[in-house]
Amino acid sequence: MNLILMGLPGAGKGTQAEKIVDKYGVPHISTGDMFRAAIKNGTELGLKAKAFMDEGNLVPDEVTVGIVKDRLSQSDCEDGFLLDGFPRTVAQASALEDMLQTLDRQLDHVLYIKVPKEDLHKRLTGRWICPTCGATYHEIYNPPKVQGKCDKDGSDLIQREDDKPETVEKRLEVNLGQTKPLVDFYSEKGYLRNIDGQRDIQDVFEDVDQLLKGSHQ
Repeated sequence: MNLILMGLPGAGKGTQAEKIVDKYGVPHISTGDMFRAAIKNGTELGLKAKAFMDEGNLVPDEVTVGIVKDRLSQSDCEDGFLLDGFPRTVAQASALEDMLQTLDRQLDHVLYIKVPKEDLHKRLTGRWICPTCGATYHEIYNPPKVQGKCDKDGSDLIQREDDKPETVEKRLEVNLGQTKPLVDFYSEKGYLRNIDGQRDIQDVFEDVDQLLKGSHQ
């Protein structure tokens, strides 16, 4: 079962990835993990990627694609994989198609966890953190007993820069711009599966599970 998982920040992609891996046993492969492993193992492509990253530059597609190909060629991916964070562009998606062809594989599904932008904004900007103990709260889903105070030690809660409304708005816009061409690409190919991510975590997973069970028989 060869899968790609897509979703905007706050859509619950990480939670669904964990559930898919737990139930189906496919390796969860994120771009960050692949880069870290390639750099740690001192592979030729890993060293190339490190040189770009050390200079604060984006790693070019040919290096990223090479690292992905190395990872998908490993024995734990023989029965499938769950790609997360790759591809990010249509050029990378096309390269992935070519790569899978050379590996005599093909995608089964591209799971796109859809949540309206306004809801994502609420999810992401509602998060507050205790600077003392690190406890995390959410204005809607997990509010503290006393507004603005940590339940555990009474510290004043703070909001990370990433979670401030103006930063969240920018992140969502950038991600939407990146995601739409990929959604169109995979929709045309017939791989795209829209999953309604507005519901309870377990309900979302039941939809995913039904879809994967059908293709796993």
